[in-house]
Amino acid sequence: SQILVEEYLEGWKEVEYEVVRDRYDNCITVCNMENFDPMGIHTGESIVVAPSQTLNNEEYHKLREIAIRVVRHLGIIGECNIQFALNPENGDYRVIEVNARLSRSSALASKATGYPLAFIAAKLALGYGLTDLKNSITRTTMACFEPALDYVVVKIPRWDLRKFRRVSTRIGSGMKSVGEVMAIGRSFEEALQKALRMLDVGVDGLIANNNRFHFDNLKDALKNPTDERIFAIAEAFKSGMNVDQIHELTRIDHWFLFKIQNILKIQSKLSRYANGICPRGILLEAKQAGFSDIQIARILNSREDEIRNMRKNYGLQPCVKQIDTLAAEYPAQTNYLYLTYNGSVDDIDFQQSNSVIVLGSGVYRIGSSVEFDWCCVNTVMTLRKLGYHTIMINYNPETVSTDYDECDRLYFDELSLESVYEIYQKEKPLGLIISMGGQIANNLALKLSRAGLNVLGTTPQNIDRAEDRHKFSSLLDDLQIDQPPWRELVSVEEAKAFADSVKYPVLVRPSYVLSGAAMAVASTDEELEKFLNRAVEISREHPVVISKFVEDAKEIEFDGVADHGEVVVYAISEHVENAGVHSGDATLVLPPQRMYIETIRRVRNIARQIARALEITGPFNIQFIAKDNKVMVIECNLRASRSFPFVSKVYRTNFIDMATRILMGEPVEKFDHSFVEMDYVGVKAPQFSFTRLDGADPTLGVEMASTGEVGCLGDDFEEAFLKALISVGFKIPIKSLLISTGPLENKAEFISSARLLQQMGVKIYATRGTAHFMKLYGIRSEVLNWPLEKKSPNVLEFIKEKKVDLVINIPKNYQEEELTNDYLIRRKAVDYGIPLITNLQLARRFVEAMSRKSLNNLQIKSWNEY
Repeated sequence: SQILVEEYLEGWKEVEYEVVRDRYDNCITVCNMENFDPMGIHTGESIVVAPSQTLNNEEYHKLREIAIRVVRHLGIIGECNIQFALNPENGDYRVIEVNARLSRSSALASKATGYPLAFIAAKLALGYGLTDLKNSITRTTMACFEPALDYVVVKIPRWDLRKFRRVSTRIGSGMKSVGEVMAIGRSFEEALQKALRMLDVGVDGLIANNNRFHFDNLKDALKNPTDERIFAIAEAFKSGMNVDQIHELTRIDHWFLFKIQNILKIQSKLSRYANGICPRGILLEAKQAGFSDIQIARILNSREDEIRNMRKNYGLQPCVKQIDTLAAEYPAQTNYLYLTYNGSVDDIDFQQSNSVIVLGSGVYRIGSSVEFDWCCVNTVMTLRKLGYHTIMINYNPETVSTDYDECDRLYFDELSLESVYEIYQKEKPLGLIISMGGQIANNLALKLSRAGLNVLGTTPQNIDRAEDRHKFSSLLDDLQIDQPPWRELVSVEEAKAFADSVKYPVLVRPSYVLSGAAMAVASTDEELEKFLNRAVEISREHPVVISKFVEDAKEIEFDGVADHGEVVVYAISEHVENAGVHSGDATLVLPPQRMYIETIRRVRNIARQIARALEITGPFNIQFIAKDNKVMVIECNLRASRSFPFVSKVYRTNFIDMATRILMGEPVEKFDHSFVEMDYVGVKAPQFSFTRLDGADPTLGVEMASTGEVGCLGDDFEEAFLKALISVGFKIPIKSLLISTGPLENKAEFISSARLLQQMGVKIYATRGTAHFMKLYGIRSEVLNWPLEKKSPNVLEFIKEKKVDLVINIPKNYQEEELTNDYLIRRKAVDYGIPLITNLQLARRFVEAMSRKSLNNLQIKSWNEY
């Protein structure tokens, strides 16, 4: 491998150009973008603005000309991304990177301009010229016209760093973000505030966030960027710092800082009318600067609906503008749209009578990724087949659903009550489909219904009965369906008394959350109090429930589609890991391989009971646990789940297509299937990104940590399972491994697996306690010293020198020293790219699969062959 030592360009601007060239040497720049943050922060970690706002005419054209010269010199045909560093003091520049391929920035540039870079690049590779191709938005101009933008686009990354223990929140040259949002506005302030709301991190814009942000050392927060630096800048202005002082610490361009300062000045104007009537001019100025109704309500000590009514009385409504690539010089034929208050006339007519709005999945984050976008896109495809006019609302530039040719109208805008309400009032659709986009869309159900909007499928009142932990637990009690003992949080004292009565551990569960946010297992009074405080902060408007955490139980998933309470199609899958690992981090097996027929029958019957009680129409997911011949319900989601694409592909039955037809009142044939008849198995395995999260402890729990997934098919479980693990980075065969199995019961449970490893000739290294225990059963291993013992042979040395192919380390809850030793082992394995297993059930099934299947016996077949 190669290592470069380069000049450090601290404080320089980072600017990108997307260039397209054909074989006839025609060359255009499609888009130029600049980073809000200076050099030193990865472009995937930075706020990005398009088109550039702070370059003067000379700088813009100089870099454009250099970009074209570079592309021509390298002979690139197709699309190319060029990144520059620009010295703001003297205009000096450096070419940082040239990517002669479609990149993350290319996807952003495509969505920002409406210019289909991937499509054009593919055509150019086939030999077409730019003059041969039509602009797919105007359908009249040629593809050699450079896009002209009469709006501004802001992209902001989404981080989920606070889900991980010990992880640093600093951002820099390595990428840690898990998703991004893109906002479109007619001013930088408008686009910035829209983008901050789109992140779905509990903020309503740059300011007026209930004093959520507190910085112990404001200057340090400005100088050493974290995922919250944009809010630190706002706090710095509030504290009395000026633009020059903030620029000195951040090296962010003065222009951006003046714009942020302007947002605070508008807040100050609004605050003069707290508890009174805000004049029309000031309200309009706030809306044009991206203030939401709820933000304004907070500043004026009012309510969101009162601000909406005030706007209506003043005649202040957003207008719909088109992305047309040529700044309205030519009429656009596609409906790629956004809302803005910086305009007076809508660019389109609203005449469709049979339209349906689909709410998208929003920003990718841990717990919500391409799975929900797959559901949204399949919904739109089915609606179009049925003859409906489709309208998509979403704002994620990484998704297929935000390709403007996937639907009849795309609104690249917020998934908020305010935005959806305004679009609904203009479009007057038959209704809204909210059950495909995951938790963001589902959380709007009651608000949309109360505002008078028609939600298709399960009623918002029944959605609330499932999402609200207290209401759902009460429903299960009424139906006499087993569930772990539970109690709604009233006070910390009562919570401790409940925990004492059912015995620790207990599970803290907020309502209306995705990926187990703020969910936690508490084993002591101190942990319980800490987790309760965090859960209440996350779920202020909805109840927090505490339930008994059932240990050593099997977890089961039920994905289904129902029509007015009758289940039409379903899939029952099992987790390899015991309950306690979030379903998004668990290894899913379909059909189940280690479940009693009686358990499957009970799960099916309970699901039918719940579907009838909640009158479910559309997709839903129920999670069960099974232990000692007892089946208990732990959760129900009245929406598509992240496992819908997986079960649809394993069964070759599109659950979303069926669900959409049911939502539109179409007749659907009941799908009856038998698990026994399937002669293949599907396995879904999680993909983690711990290598990018410096310091994070790579353990699994009830809050989701994975950032992706794979799905594999095999003729039997072992084949599908090994394929899935190889796909997420495991190396097979294993020649040597390190084992540290934790508590005594884990050691005993792993003995049969250790014996299999010995029979396979695998070299076993173990920590002292595990090695001693295995020796009692005649299993040979070499003892390695703990990290903190700092003597050879040491665990960390062997991992660093890659003398082991796999690390099995099962976490334990003992004294601090052992916890630190285990953490150091896990972290070192991740840092050196050694596959790591931290779950006992997964470790045992992996060893069994290796003993039964060799790499040579894994069959490679197409999906159609199963």
